[in-house]
Amino acid sequence: MPAAPSHPVLLLLAGPAGSGKTTLCERLVAEHPAIERVVTATTRPMRPGEIDGVHYHFLTPAQFDTAIARGEFLEWACVHGQNRYGTLRRTVLERLASGKSLIAAIDVQGVRSVCAVAENDPTLRRALTTVFVAPATIDELRARLAGRGDDPADVERRMQTALAELREADRYEHRIASSTRDADYAALLAIWRSATVRA
Repeated sequence: MPAAPSHPVLLLLAGPAGSGKTTLCERLVAEHPAIERVVTATTRPMRPGEIDGVHYHFLTPAQFDTAIARGEFLEWACVHGQNRYGTLRRTVLERLASGKSLIAAIDVQGVRSVCAVAENDPTLRRALTTVFVAPATIDELRARLAGRGDDPADVERRMQTALAELREADRYEHRIASSTRDADYAALLAIWRSATVRA
């Protein structure tokens, strides 16, 4: 029997700060050339060594406003009340059309926005796979955040955000209950591989 045909996948990972989702994204991209990180847009200034279109698509606030008005974002948000970040529809669709799978770690509101757009976009709908990375326990998450050396008040704010995010977990196609880095990675790899050959 011939192998099932594969198709590009857009993997969206969400989960509380400290859940390990960014580390998972970076490892999958580093170890598998068939998948790339989504290059997002931002209004923050370019830092030394950064390349436009590689690290981010750097936009002025006016350019970002225009893109919003034209409906060019799959999702966007203002981070810490300062700079804005967003996922441009064309950058995602162009890479999927070229056969590349994509992965991004974004917040739960961003995932909701992308899912809403995908309802009316067959290409995006077929590619989209959502994954929620959850801590094994709330105490473990608190320990991870505290271990970063952040201010206790900041840890508490992140914990309140995390509790709200955890209430969204059942909306996702897949859930990774975080344990070890290798176990989490094996789970993500299995999700990606199964998604590339689904009907």
